[in-house]
Amino acid sequence: MPANRPVDAVRPLEPSDLDAAATLLADRHRRHRAAEPLLDPGYEDPAATRREIEALLAGDRADGWAALRDGALVGYLIGVAKAEASWGPNVWVEAAGHAAVDGAAVRGLYAVAARGWVDAGRLNHHALVPASDAELVDAWFSLDFGTQHLHAVREVPGATFGVVPRTELVIRRPTRDDIPVMARLELVLPEHLRAAPVFSRLPVETLEEVESAIAADFDDPSYTWFIAEHDSKVVGDAIGCSLEKSNGATSLNRPANAAFLAYVAVFPEARGLGAGRALGETVLAWARDAGYPTIATDWRSTNLEADRSWRGLAFRPTFRRLHRLIG
Repeated sequence: MPANRPVDAVRPLEPSDLDAAATLLADRHRRHRAAEPLLDPGYEDPAATRREIEALLAGDRADGWAALRDGALVGYLIGVAKAEASWGPNVWVEAAGHAAVDGAAVRGLYAVAARGWVDAGRLNHHALVPASDAELVDAWFSLDFGTQHLHAVREVPGATFGVVPRTELVIRRPTRDDIPVMARLELVLPEHLRAAPVFSRLPVETLEEVESAIAADFDDPSYTWFIAEHDSKVVGDAIGCSLEKSNGATSLNRPANAAFLAYVAVFPEARGLGAGRALGETVLAWARDAGYPTIATDWRSTNLEADRSWRGLAFRPTFRRLHRLIG
């Protein structure tokens, strides 16, 4: 079959297509794992990928499309909706929401699916694409998508790894007396993301809402908090937890039994002290000591400080969240 010739037809995805779609997705995941072995091997089984496809088709405002060439399924695409309060009228193509034999199938699928989405006023489009699949990424880029967010993984450090912050820094576990300053720190990241070059428009909670949420979660053993102090003042904090707590890492984008570097924030006036790196290293050591083999994190690709920090801690991108706003 010649690569990248136009598909013969794009039509709605039918129940009879699901086995072939699941095989395409399992094959894509197998190639993805060849580039990043920390991903869950369970999704190399078409039975597992079919369950993920079926779950997406049962989602809010889901629609699925099939691409055919010479009578055979060569790609599929599923769009679902997320909360409009956060994303506006939107479509998400999740990690399990697409697979194709080549870029031409991707382009043909999107050309048909996007017509209906745009006609319905759903102009905010996202797609989660394996970072290592150059042809697939290029196909989405050719459709005017660009990278917005990165998901990444790494192995936990070895037994000899230790955190040695600068002598003027202290890393410790917080007490309830720290909750007010932790609340102020939790607003540092969303405020940072609203500025250049990220320009996030996601809503920001009030200080009172954040403080109440931290107080409610403070004694929850699912979350492990760390505080950085400089000259006896709190300058930063971090959270480690199971990746299962992440709403953004699901399905094929969730390595098995992985920890999650969920959050690190440092007050702007304290940047340059090494507190962010020390907190990140502390969460890495915590994940190892808690028995996790793998740790994941994610960040906006235009958050230059996060991109530098997490790549500097040897996190490897696994998925790109691509974005297109039609307007």
